[in-house]
Amino acid sequence: MRLTSLSVLALAAGLMAPAAFADAPAANQASSDPLLATVNGMEIHLSDIQKAAQNAPQQLQQMPPNQLFPLLLNQEIDRDALLVAAREENLEKQPAVAASMAHAANISLENAYVQQHVGSAVTDAAVKAEYEKNYAGKPGPEQVEARHILVKTQAEAEAIINQLNHGANFAALAEKDSIDPGAKNGGELGWFTKDEMVPAFADAAFALKPGQYTKTPVHSQFGWHVILVQGRRTAPAPALADVQDQIRQSLADQAIQNTLAAARAKVKITINNPGGAQAAPTTTPATK
Repeated sequence: MRLTSLSVLALAAGLMAPAAFADAPAANQASSDPLLATVNGMEIHLSDIQKAAQNAPQQLQQMPPNQLFPLLLNQEIDRDALLVAAREENLEKQPAVAASMAHAANISLENAYVQQHVGSAVTDAAVKAEYEKNYAGKPGPEQVEARHILVKTQAEAEAIINQLNHGANFAALAEKDSIDPGAKNGGELGWFTKDEMVPAFADAAFALKPGQYTKTPVHSQFGWHVILVQGRRTAPAPALADVQDQIRQSLADQAIQNTLAAARAKVKITINNPGGAQAAPTTTPATK
């Protein structure tokens, strides 16, 4: 089949938007999913290329569509040609190959089962309900606003503390002496929670009141710190947009665990130690 440059570009334009065809009426499916090539009668449609694009490595997905489209089409042709060659040699009848194919089919079925059950649990409504239950209207974690000065040695940090004790400006010292990338902003770190910093730094910062700085140097894997706390607050409740990905992942994890637990409850499971028959097995009876 020969594709003109114009047709390649037109088809490639739809390549990155497979969802555009998802709701097409059944009568339009043929025109929405054109036949691009055949290999011994096996058909390759636009939807096959769209699926290949979705599963392609990120580096390939960044290619211009007029380059990516023919590349993926040729890959699909190559795969079908190899499949024809393998069948001609009856490789699927070899025991090892047949076992591998059966295993792959089982994996695909298992994944489909899990995706079906997880998908029904991770809906927009479920995400919103979880947000209303655990986030909306509830105070967030404690935060402090701070600056810091990072130096390589304890002696340098002690010298800076001595200058602060004699009235030196913290931001000016940070700009002059700190080796941290934020030195140009006077060592400004903004607001942060305790779990966002390394333990030694966080412990020292959260022990200070606004306006106080550390009287002894604080050591971490980055060097020696002098910390000035400028404020403390309870963080406001996050917006739904800020935590919806986290909520979706949590719901998905829980759905997977529930799906596994339900599947296990329906079967009889016998587990033997590495000693095999000589070891006492642990048996989980099936439920009725």
